[in-house]
Amino acid sequence: MTGGGARGGVATEGRRFLRGRKSAVARLAAWSLLESAHTFLGGYGVARALDDGFLAGRTATGLGWLAAAGVGALLGGFALRGVFAGLADLVEPLRDGLVRRAVRQALDRAIADPAGAGDTGAVSRLTQQTEMARDSFAGLVLTARSFVFTAVGAFAGMAALAPVLLLVVLPPLLLGTAAFLATLRPMAAVQRRSLDTDEALADRVGALAEGLRDIVACGGQAAVRARVDPLIATQERLARTLAGWAALRTLALGTAGRLPVIALLAATPWLLGRGITAGTLAGGLTYLVQALLPALNSLMTALGSAGTRLLVVLERFSGAAPPAPGSRSPAQPQPQPLPQPLPQSQSQSQSPGRAVAAAELRGVTFAYGPGAAPVLDDLDLVVRPGEHLAVVGPSGIGKSTLTALLAGMLPPDAGSVLVDGAAARREPGATGPDPRRTLLPQQAYVFSGTVRENLTHLASAPGTPGPGDDRVRHAVRVLGLDALVARLGGLDGEVSPRQLSRGEGQHLALAAAYLSPAPLLLLDEATCHLDPAAEERAERALADRPGTLVVVAHRVSSAARADRVLVLDGTRAVCGTHEELPARSPLYRDLVGRWNQAADE
Repeated sequence: MTGGGARGGVATEGRRFLRGRKSAVARLAAWSLLESAHTFLGGYGVARALDDGFLAGRTATGLGWLAAAGVGALLGGFALRGVFAGLADLVEPLRDGLVRRAVRQALDRAIADPAGAGDTGAVSRLTQQTEMARDSFAGLVLTARSFVFTAVGAFAGMAALAPVLLLVVLPPLLLGTAAFLATLRPMAAVQRRSLDTDEALADRVGALAEGLRDIVACGGQAAVRARVDPLIATQERLARTLAGWAALRTLALGTAGRLPVIALLAATPWLLGRGITAGTLAGGLTYLVQALLPALNSLMTALGSAGTRLLVVLERFSGAAPPAPGSRSPAQPQPQPLPQPLPQSQSQSQSPGRAVAAAELRGVTFAYGPGAAPVLDDLDLVVRPGEHLAVVGPSGIGKSTLTALLAGMLPPDAGSVLVDGAAARREPGATGPDPRRTLLPQQAYVFSGTVRENLTHLASAPGTPGPGDDRVRHAVRVLGLDALVARLGGLDGEVSPRQLSRGEGQHLALAAAYLSPAPLLLLDEATCHLDPAAEERAERALADRPGTLVVVAHRVSSAARADRVLVLDGTRAVCGTHEELPARSPLYRDLVGRWNQAADE
């Protein structure tokens, strides 16, 4: 349903709701009439107390009229008690109806998509949004009712005192009210666009945050800014537009709330010259200052805040069930794949006849803080081009730290880290992605977009075509993703990260790494949520692609598949093949034993 259709539906259902509760509306109006009497007596009593009492030298008469005005105030307090009782007869049925509708929408979603994740927004509609609608509706009814019946009492009082007062007061009052009402529709439209943009920005930032480590490792900060900056700029522009409309609304409030008083004061000499008494003028000012203008200000404030909020919330309940979690709203900007350039030609000078290592650590020491014990201490390591290296060791020993150093995310405290013959950590101020390596952490980076976008975002550079569909399908087939991609709707199917299991998210991320042109792949337990067969298939496929593979292993089978295994034990590092390490490293021998025992169990 479009925005206009939703608003029309809200108005239609609102009228139907009120028509079905005529008795509650009538009771509320009856109690509110007593408030009109209170308003009428307030200004009329002041006028009569001055003209017929104090100014005429009859103090007792003046006090009597003031007492009548006081009785009107007591009457208004008594009426307010009945108003709140009648308000409950309108507000609570609205809330109950919204709860029933939220449950029905959730059930319809479950029936329509039994394999899906369900309507996650139903919880918000059942709790926060229904209470928001209830409170906003109650506030609007109270303020609108108060203004209408206060205006009835005030206008009746002015007409009883001197009808000419209405000719002075009504024009500026109607002008300010009309100006205010003219701002409501465009202001609501801007607020709705601002809400949509804010939700899109939150969704995009949340998706990017999950892959922040990948982004930094690949040098994709500039590409990320290109995805987020337009939304921020749009939100900033909408905020300025909203501020402009708010200024106009404030001007309208001032016109309606102050100009009638100024007009009455300015017209005082003219009115006195035509026989209007001082008491009548005081009564008119009392109606304006004590009753009519405060009620109008409350109404305008409520319409500008609670009214807009109520409209937006009710639109979410009207019409068809809301879109599935993770699906795109037509009003929201569409996420674009994260671009990354293709490999650059090597510009580093190389000595003739000497092969450049894919990655190299020379005397590297790293600690998390000046007084902390080193996680890596004087580590030397050479990873040859095309090699498959597995890194093993106990939890917390430094495996993820090693991959972060190779990814250029951390600087070593001592020594140097090289990737493809150049410093792993880029110079400060360098922009654009670094195509030399791709890091996949344990938390897979999967974003809301198509399957194709999720598979090719590491292989697409700005201004260059990404991998063709044949290559993408080849990656899907090699990684064993055929069933998952088919379930998602093919390469053009939509991916909702919340509806994927952790293993499925890792599987998609591994396929993206397979398509990446980066010559060095770093997997930091990026297969930990896959079953052993899927893990083996993925690692073999990644090892067969051109380039070098470094894997933080958590299974003995993963280490056994590698060309070499690096064992980190906290005091020294040992590197060798899977076959020779049990004799050289007691820790590796112990790890293999525990892995085999866990596999047997």
